Amino acid sequence: MVTRIVILLGLSGLALAGCGTLSDDRQTFDGVAFRASLSADKEDKRNFSVEVRDAAKSLAGAREAGRYEAVQHCIENFGNSRMSWSQGPDVEDADLQVADGDLILKGQCAGW
Repeated sequence: MVTRIVILLGLSGLALAGCGTLSDDRQTFDGVAFRASLSADKEDKRNFSVEVRDAAKSLAGAREAGRYEAVQHCIENFGNSRMSWSQGPDVEDADLQVADGDLILKGQCAGW
């Protein structure tokens, strides 16, 4: 009887161990999981700026990570992904604003 209980507990433990695997669900861009944050203007949420940390890991990936944050913001708040950039990701590398290694993008959602 005790043997059965020990075996059952052991099998239960093995079954549960498979459920607790850690996974990284973060989006990757050019193979890098960037940390990006978007801040919207309090007066007019259409206006936003995005900061993508450690852009030197992949400038192409950082551009897309910033664009991704902006698209999410515009869709969640205005129902579409249309936007205009005042400081966008589609410029030459030399024209990008990078401050302390972080890429800074600025734009405005098109609204409803």
